Amino acid sequence: MTTPARPFGAVLTAMVTPMRADGSIDFDEAVALAKYLVEQGNDGLVISGTTGESPTTHTPEKHELIRVIRAALPDAMIVAGAGSNDTAHAVRMAEQAEDAGASALLSVVPYYSKPAQHGVVAHFTAIAEATDLPIMIYEIPGRTGIRLSAETLDALADRDTIVAVKDATGDVAAAKEHMERTGMAWYSGDDSLNLEFLRAGAAGMVSVVAHVASDRFAEMVAAVDAGDDARAQEISTELEPVVDAIMGPNLGAVYGKAAVQALGVISERMMRLPHLPLAAGDYDDLVASLKKAGIL
Repeated sequence: MTTPARPFGAVLTAMVTPMRADGSIDFDEAVALAKYLVEQGNDGLVISGTTGESPTTHTPEKHELIRVIRAALPDAMIVAGAGSNDTAHAVRMAEQAEDAGASALLSVVPYYSKPAQHGVVAHFTAIAEATDLPIMIYEIPGRTGIRLSAETLDALADRDTIVAVKDATGDVAAAKEHMERTGMAWYSGDDSLNLEFLRAGAAGMVSVVAHVASDRFAEMVAAVDAGDDARAQEISTELEPVVDAIMGPNLGAVYGKAAVQALGVISERMMRLPHLPLAAGDYDDLVASLKKAGIL
């Protein structure tokens, strides 16, 4: 449910982008997957994030993905990826996402370039000024090389449309302090820490594992809201092998896509280079893990 405390809902899937065997995007299967995820309890969908292979999909494809999913799900919370280490490019992606019908934006901290903190603030300010859409900042220092300072987060929180942070820092204690100080909504960006972030006051999660467990994550959120920590812990413990199977190899996009193929929701697990589709032996191991966990 979307509320001021949960501006994007509680459970969002960082959705993979279905592709045919030739590597072209299968828009029909993208719609089918989006519908499936909503039916399974997702409050929102992140389209063309890095799990959706945003580095290797192109502007017309990103626009069409949003357009067809919006047409099929007119009331869905569609959070579009609009992140780059080129600010002008990120601004264009934000504008195009708004034009295509996105509800909100997910924008990653500029990667590789490692700008100064005031450069990061200027980067996100430019994106915020380009559209009226609410924005979730994505902090993932293991991939960007930058950890946001408290001063940077405070400056970003002053922007009316920058309302949330997807946190993949692994630092729950710092997140708790930041969310209490800034008033922004916090979302776990690390499936292994979803429960710990919820306990710290996070609004919810942006999850890869939710492709196969969104209903269980929704139940976990409800348990935390109800003060039933024992039930929340039970669900988290049940999901640990699934989280490990999908996220343990550090190839969430590859394993996430293979997982929804195993569910029968999409027909191929094709990836665009430099990713390769999950090899047959690894796919069999993933299927075995999902069966053992009762997912399949």
